Amino acid sequence: MGCALRMASSMCATTPLSLSSSLRTNLSSSRTSRAPLISLRVSPIFQALSFQSVRTNFKNPISASASASARMAGQNKKIEKFETEEEVAVRLAKYTADLSAKFVKERGAFTVVLSGGSLIDALRKLAEAPYKDSVDWSKWHVFWVDERVVKRDHVDSNYKLALDGFLSKVPIPTGQVYAINDALSAEGAADDYETCLKHLVQRNVIATSKTTGFPKFDLMLLGMGPDGHLASLFPGHPLVNEKNKWVTCIKDSPKPPPERITFTFPVINSAAYNAMVVTGEGKASAVCTALGKSQHSETLPAQLLSAEDELTWFLDKSAASNL
Repeated sequence: MGCALRMASSMCATTPLSLSSSLRTNLSSSRTSRAPLISLRVSPIFQALSFQSVRTNFKNPISASASASARMAGQNKKIEKFETEEEVAVRLAKYTADLSAKFVKERGAFTVVLSGGSLIDALRKLAEAPYKDSVDWSKWHVFWVDERVVKRDHVDSNYKLALDGFLSKVPIPTGQVYAINDALSAEGAADDYETCLKHLVQRNVIATSKTTGFPKFDLMLLGMGPDGHLASLFPGHPLVNEKNKWVTCIKDSPKPPPERITFTFPVINSAAYNAMVVTGEGKASAVCTALGKSQHSETLPAQLLSAEDELTWFLDKSAASNL
């Protein structure tokens, strides 16, 4: 499952994967035959321990563009806190399934951006009843907010992590899962991925933000590192301030492997809905800073996260322990 992307006559051509499953993708097949729309079954309501709107405090904007993102982040931001990581996963599944139904009804497609790390495990409930049978997976288009420049079957690959932990368990058409071209350099892979996104925007598979002009993904499912980084945008790194490119590369990541590609903040913050999923005590300090509850003068990348329609933070008790 995946899509190797190359520029050829302004199109995204395909390259077969080398995975043992011998799965292949073809961008031109991303419009598959329509499966019947199955309405979502209503599951019990899961009550969060605390659900409140918050405002962010940006005392030290990284740049003018980052500052604009910070101002947006004060709008339509929610925090949902739960006792356990299990409860986070249950709630995240319903949240994602509900948005899938909303966008499939409104625009006939659902564009979802994944990150790596613990986020994939947090999606496990989507591959279980009732969602495995009720979600219209045929309308999903899956992308990555960042990826390590390694082969897709490498242990460090975010694609492999998502394939093993989630994608192989749900029937998303293979032609609608867009992995980076792992045969290219970091620069080449970033340029190639951006070219593919632009092609999909032209075809209206991906919407366009009327506010920013950048692609407007329906939902980004994001995680945060203990240092407050998201995607491959790290504290103090100049890429945090990138405001023109859709996708760029980093060759000196402070977290291995050093070479990665990543969406930029203008693209991330143009998403309709962003979900930041954070669990574990090891990230409590960064959560506190990112949500403006700390006296730290440093501005973390996670503080600059926003969304056009709504940003929701999903936290377990440990991650929220410093709030």
